[in-house]
Amino acid sequence: MSKIQIRPIQHQDNQKLGELIQLVLEGENAPKTGTAYADKHLFNLSEAYLHPKAQYFVITKKDEILGGAGIGLLNGEKNICELQKMYFHKSIRGQGWAEKMINTCLNFAQKAGFTHCYIETLPFMKAARKRYEKSGFQYIEERLGNTEHFSCTTFMLKEL
Repeated sequence: MSKIQIRPIQHQDNQKLGELIQLVLEGENAPKTGTAYADKHLFNLSEAYLHPKAQYFVITKKDEILGGAGIGLLNGEKNICELQKMYFHKSIRGQGWAEKMINTCLNFAQKAGFTHCYIETLPFMKAARKRYEKSGFQYIEERLGNTEHFSCTTFMLKEL
């Protein structure tokens, strides 16, 4: 029986991961503009996270990509990173993988020297927001940085 694992993204994951993110957003009836759905680097994420203070992780079972999330630089902010593109296939939701992935990402962020982590999400993604709250993220009034995700109107921040 194959184990599910979290590991850093590899170049060969790009296509499957991009397709998974779009599939999840379509399943949530999320806007296709102003979200990760239309990101110019969506199908090239392994290259988008090459900075030493950035990292994207995937959840895999054999060669299947089941989810992912990353820590990225937040444009315009020095000590604040962003938890980015956290999406999971429906087959692994509700099994604790979101908590494991958030912890993996936040551990990386702390080691990279960030003092805070920021999230933008869609207001109707209630399960995701509840998970972020349980992980210590708090709602803030205004957007930080320049993510270009203008459809995401819920903002959260966590001190690391």
